[in-house]
Amino acid sequence: MSRFVVDASLVLTWCFPDENSPIADKIANMFRQGDSAMAPAFWPHEVINALLVGEKRKRISHAQTKIFLTDLSTLPVELRLFSGQDVFDHVQALSREYGLTAYDAAYLHLAEVSALPLATLDGDLQDACKLAGVPLVD
Repeated sequence: MSRFVVDASLVLTWCFPDENSPIADKIANMFRQGDSAMAPAFWPHEVINALLVGEKRKRISHAQTKIFLTDLSTLPVELRLFSGQDVFDHVQALSREYGLTAYDAAYLHLAEVSALPLATLDGDLQDACKLAGVPLVD
């Protein structure tokens, strides 16, 4: 069994019927095979926000959101909280260095400090991982 860092962009493809990705399918299979993941502590908030926006835009229904969150809550995803100082120092530095949002820089930072590959569909974050020497799940 392996571990990896997973970001919101990847898991959200499982909920929106108009999105699909071979990488997201691979991650779903990894979870089925007993692999586990880590994510920054804000990950559930980011997922819920995207789902609520999807509801407002009529991409998904409230019922679909509820079912998706129930399923998502069963996944073995360990949430990691960074100290304020860690965010202000390291996450900010990564954000500036690679032109990332603070949220995406937090995924990169978690992958770095955990020495785990990152599973993401975000192109800017993938590029930053390559530049930083952080492996991607592909």
